[in-house]
Amino acid sequence: MLWEKVTLVGVGLLGGSLGLALRQKRLARTVVGFVRRKASVSECRHAGAVDRATLDLRKAVEQADLVILCTPIAQMLALTRQLLPQLKHGAIVTDVGSVKRGVVRALEPLVAKAGGRFVGSHPMAGSEKAGVRAARADLFKSAICVVTPTTKSNKAAVQQVEQLWRAVGGRPVRMTPALHDALVSRSSHLPHVVAAALANHVLDPARPKGQPVLCANGFRDTTRIASSPPEMWRDIVLANRRNVAKALDSFIADLEKTRDALAKSDLKGLTRFLRAAKQRRDRWCARAASPSPE
Repeated sequence: MLWEKVTLVGVGLLGGSLGLALRQKRLARTVVGFVRRKASVSECRHAGAVDRATLDLRKAVEQADLVILCTPIAQMLALTRQLLPQLKHGAIVTDVGSVKRGVVRALEPLVAKAGGRFVGSHPMAGSEKAGVRAARADLFKSAICVVTPTTKSNKAAVQQVEQLWRAVGGRPVRMTPALHDALVSRSSHLPHVVAAALANHVLDPARPKGQPVLCANGFRDTTRIASSPPEMWRDIVLANRRNVAKALDSFIADLEKTRDALAKSDLKGLTRFLRAAKQRRDRWCARAASPSPE
């Protein structure tokens, strides 16, 4: 057991999966979940994600050794301000947000002033599905879990957050908040925007009626993440808008090169484009299937 009490602020897909993993692996004596809707209390209990769920944030947080913010990033600052009066001295606070620079900048000093220790983190795991009903204990198995300490971070707290992700099956990786945001703008945020653009473009009601019939597995696979919660992803891309805009500019420039190759019937250029994509993805898949030990 790592923790006496862990509080999950938000018990959706990520929070619920963390709760399931913590409880199944007996990593905490007590797992408490804060939820906003009365119906969510019974949903969390039915899913087995927490030992206890409550609508009272302060009661959820009191005497917790570890508090994990599992809400959309736009809600984290307000909720942190609300919970600080009940934060146990020396408690660790972390989060699962997919944008780190703004979150860390806002929350680190607030938590420190209250006597706690904040360390940002982001498990690279998820699904287009949402809610505790979609939670599963193995969600973090072999997932990269980015931990984003700063020069002000408590070293022991950083190690404990890394230990948390390792204990639920993840592979902790350290990097700065700024570097994290730059990298995920291309590998995570850009794909969501592109998937949404494809779904909107191809499935536009103005298209011929036969269009959806010819959307098969390739289209389904490519656009899967477009089914993710719209409000959550709106907040994510806005929070990382500068990096996402740069990624879009670069991606559009590459698309324009491909369009030019098509216009010129550039057989060699198109072959290079498709061959490079296959080779790069195949190499990435091979590495991802056989992760090197830490």
